[in-house]
Formats: sequence, structure tokens, C-alpha cells
Amino acid sequence: MTLDPSAAPAAAAADKVRVMLVDDSAVVRGLVTRILEEDSGIAVVASVGNGQMAVATLERQEIDVVLLDIEMPVMDGLTALPKLLRIDPGLRVIMQSTLTLKGADVSMRALEMGAADYIPKPTATRDLAGGMDFKSELLAKVKALGLARRRDPNRKARPGVSSTRPTFSSLPRPSVATQPLRLRTHAPEPPDIIAIGSSTGGPQALFSLLSTMRSGTVRQPILITQHMPATFTTILAEHISRVSGWEAREGQDGEPVRGGRVYVAPGDFHMLVESRGSDRIIRLSKDPPENFCRPSVDPMLRSIAAAYGKRVLVAILTGMGSDGTKGGGVVVQAGGTVIAQDEATSVVWGMPGAAANAGICSAVMPLPEIAPWMIKLATRR
Repeated sequence: MTLDPSAAPAAAAADKVRVMLVDDSAVVRGLVTRILEEDSGIAVVASVGNGQMAVATLERQEIDVVLLDIEMPVMDGLTALPKLLRIDPGLRVIMQSTLTLKGADVSMRALEMGAADYIPKPTATRDLAGGMDFKSELLAKVKALGLARRRDPNRKARPGVSSTRPTFSSLPRPSVATQPLRLRTHAPEPPDIIAIGSSTGGPQALFSLLSTMRSGTVRQPILITQHMPATFTTILAEHISRVSGWEAREGQDGEPVRGGRVYVAPGDFHMLVESRGSDRIIRLSKDPPENFCRPSVDPMLRSIAAAYGKRVLVAILTGMGSDGTKGGGVVVQAGGTVIAQDEATSVVWGMPGAAANAGICSAVMPLPEIAPWMIKLATRR
């Protein structure tokens, strides 16, 4: 099924997340359209076959989320991405990527360039038609990013583009944003370890934070759980090393935790810390997913609290869901400190919003302020 980019009536999609599909396969576009439009809150308002057509469509249509394929004729996804974001800087772009080293590397480059997220591209049309994992992930990401985009108070109408979207004030606010924040006093002692949890929008946030908190500014080891599949976490660690100067790599089962290094949880494994005498070592676990994720932030934080007690500093960054809140509560009970990224700088204020509203945070702040705050806590005598 191929849609004319201007065929959908604007009024019919006014109260829905407006999506544009960009893929050179009409079959894929048709199947993805069918999946998306099973959700009454989503409308596919444009479906085009290459990046050049996507750019032309965005110039005249109001779009919330773009699903952008990488390899296409005429204009590929990486070439189209900066052009789309120049037209509409607040646009949420999800890259469609193969689960290969090449696909992971290109996806990471796209995230550095401003893409909001990626979704693994199924290897066959039968996966598209019947894969529940793909379907649930696709719907969750499109819905979360679309609603976050539409609730953005800084979003401005573009000249020459008709808009029938609801006003910011008329949109319902997510439940995590309805409770007044209660902040705790941070731990008086400097931490012995730093832990970071993130999901949607996380790679960009990690690059920014670790580039500011460069290697040598703190002595503590840094453990990261980012919701990503295998292969992608390998490339994430390589990109962190390249952009920040940290020695970053995937955690290996049984290796000792050393200061001045960044350990990334490998895809499909929970990354834990275990005490062995005076040493702490990495443990990788195939225990069931938590919060629908493996790796998950909560088991990492529970294990770190058990191994390090009160000398733990945790940052919960942008992401969907609430992963990190229960584990962060365990850290706080042990005497450690948790901080969260604020809503204005989060791609999706799910994970940090849940932690903030649970009353476990000592600070909720914009992303650019997190690294200086963490450096200050980490380097206290």
C-alpha cells in the first residue's frame, strides 16, 4: 500500500501522532502502515520511497515522527537526516537499521547527527507481518516520541505549513509529571562508583555528558546500562571512547572494576557488580528481562548498592518507561545519591520522570548541568 503524501485529510489526524514513512520498499511501507494504524492514536500521513521525497513532503506537511530507512536510492537516510532537521529541528526521527555491525555503526552516527532513536529493521516481511516484538517496540517508540514532540512547549508553527495540531495546554500531561518533586540531600561522602541508566535518546545524552566529564576529571569507574541489543552496545562503547576520551568497552564477565574506565552493559545481558574480597568484579547475567529489558538498569543498581553501600552516585537519563526507579530506591536506602535529567532536555521523560517523582533524587537538572554537578560530587575530599 502506497500513500500519496498529501492524501490524508489534516483534520482526521489533528489529534493523533502524525507519522511519515520513508523506505524504498512499498511492501515494507504498507505493512508498517498497517501496524501503526492499528493504534487509534497514530496516523500515517505520508509514505515515500526516498529521502529526497521526504524532504519535499516535510516542507509542506506537519509531521511529528519520521521512520527513516538508511539505504535508499536517490537520497539515503543519512543524507536526508540533517536536511529534515534543518526544516524542523524538533522533528523526532527514528532510523530503521539492520542488526549488523555496519547497521549499528551507521545508526550511532545518525544518533550523533540528531536522530531521536532507531528500531531494528526486520530481515523479512514475515517478521514485519507477525513479529510481536517488532510491533510492540515500533508502536511504543512512535507513540512516546510523538507525544513528547507534541507536548514540547517550545515547539513553534512553521511558516507556510498549515497546522491543526492541538495546543500545548490542551494536551494531557503524562502521569509522571503530575506530582510535586521532593528532593533529598545528597550523600556527604564522594562516591566510589558512578552508574548511569538510559534508553530512548540515551546515546546522545551519554556522548554529551561524558564529553564534558572527560577522562581524568574523575577517578571513579562508570557503569552504563543503555537499552540496546547486542552489536549496538559494542558500537556504543566505541563511539563513547571516540567522542569523550574515556576507555570505554562492554563489560566482560569476571573482569575487575577499575577506576577511570567506562563499562557498558552488553546487549541481552544484565551487567552486575559482585564483591570478591576487597575487589569488585563484573558479572553478566541472563536472568529474565526486567521492565521488559535486558540489559536493565534496576538489577545493575541493586548489585552496585550491595557492593559499594552508600558510596554510589547514579544518573538516570532520558528514556521510556521507569527502569532505574526501583534500583535507584535501593541505592538511596543504602545511603547513595541519585540524580535525574529534567524534562526539557530529555527526548522522553519516562525513566528520569519516574525517578524524580518517586522522591529518590537529590537533583533534577538539564543535561548540560549534570556533568559539572557529578564532577563536583566525585572530586570532593
